[in-house]
Amino acid sequence: MRKQISIKKNFIMNVLVSLSNALFPVVTYLYAARILLPKGMGKFTFAASLIAWFSMFAQLGIPEYGVRAAAKARDSREELTRTAHELLMINLIMNAAVYLVFFLALSAVPRLQGEKKLYILMSVSILLTSLGMEWLYKGLEQYAYIAVRTLICKVIALALVFLLVKEESDYVVYGALSVAAASASSVVNLVFARKYIGFRPVGGYSLLRHMKPVLVFFAMACATTVYTNLDVLMLGFMRSEADVGIYNASVRVKSLLVGVITSLGTVMLPRASYYVHYGRMDDFLRMSRKALRFVFLAALPCMAFFLIFAGPTILLLSGPEFLPAVAPMRMLMPTLLLIGCTNILGIEIMVPTDRERCVLYSVAAGALVDLILNALLIPAYSAVGAAVGTLAAEAAVLLMQLWFLRKEAQQVFSGIPYGKMLLALLPAALCSFWLTLLRWHAVVILALAAALFFGAYGGALLLMREPLALEVAAWMKNMLRKWKKN
Repeated sequence: MRKQISIKKNFIMNVLVSLSNALFPVVTYLYAARILLPKGMGKFTFAASLIAWFSMFAQLGIPEYGVRAAAKARDSREELTRTAHELLMINLIMNAAVYLVFFLALSAVPRLQGEKKLYILMSVSILLTSLGMEWLYKGLEQYAYIAVRTLICKVIALALVFLLVKEESDYVVYGALSVAAASASSVVNLVFARKYIGFRPVGGYSLLRHMKPVLVFFAMACATTVYTNLDVLMLGFMRSEADVGIYNASVRVKSLLVGVITSLGTVMLPRASYYVHYGRMDDFLRMSRKALRFVFLAALPCMAFFLIFAGPTILLLSGPEFLPAVAPMRMLMPTLLLIGCTNILGIEIMVPTDRERCVLYSVAAGALVDLILNALLIPAYSAVGAAVGTLAAEAAVLLMQLWFLRKEAQQVFSGIPYGKMLLALLPAALCSFWLTLLRWHAVVILALAAALFFGAYGGALLLMREPLALEVAAWMKNMLRKWKKN
């Protein structure tokens, strides 16, 4: 039996991964948006969204299903090897089919004729993602390895962006480097996989045993991709590439924060699957309650802060040309809490207990809501309309999941001190709001605002003796003490 790694350590490592995955495009965006301008960024964003659709079919739900499958098989190297080989074979078969359709689409669809080079370069990520088997490392809870590998690849790619992206026409180079940053780690994964699995055939293969759950996860991925990428595609087709660039600026901060807020749920999936597999339901429920408490503790202040300081944030990240992104950014902020909750309910509770069909129904409802509202609102309201559709879609997903978990909902949501958290936001807002009246540089305003807002929020929670805040403070104090000793 493999030794279990600390959830706290996994969480920190996954936060680092999430931050690097989100910060790389944010940091490069600070530079690239000013070089490529809304039109160039719009071309890149449209291409990335297009490739995401093809990648979704190539992966066939395996990135999510594979984590659970690897977690359940991790105590036997032979069974883990067999499982990995089977899932990789399914992936490669789907890759062949997807690339065939992809090249046919490039030849037949007029809208895709103009940027073939960009689309082909970015499509390399489809194959590399399959070969990388990231789900294997997540299922084995190897988050420290994932963090170190990801950070190294991102730093190298970041340096290349600053060196090679010099003018507006370099959006193709930017697209290629973005793929390199995201997919270079897949090559490293393949090399190091022999530490956990064998590369020689072990026999007894049965691809069919995975097909039913894989197809359910694939349907989930389809519905999720619809309401996370459909807004960009519809903006590109119904409005313009500049509108896509504006909307993309509004989702940058949201994507960064969602990565941090959902990190705990991500690292808990393999452990939750392991607990359920061995019937340790008390540990499973305790972990779920704590994860939801963390989501509320982290999401509420982030929502409030960026609702207040959306203007300086857009100025800092994108420049004055992107100021129309302020309104859609504010509209998207409540999705931090909605996505945080659905990540725990769906990924940590429903998936380990083999209720992925319920997750499928919930995300399908979100996709339908998003499709209808986008069609109605984007023509008249552009990026703001797309943001409204996304917000409504996330709300629909949460409501559906609460309905499916109505028996467990009271248990997992019990003990969350909603009153204390909301009350702590009051001094935080009062301490920082006056900075919005100043005409200082965006960097200065955001730095001072963050220190005042989050300092007041954390201080208020500690004064009210909020248990999770006290636990985090004690853990940080202990880590600082160890660091001083060393």
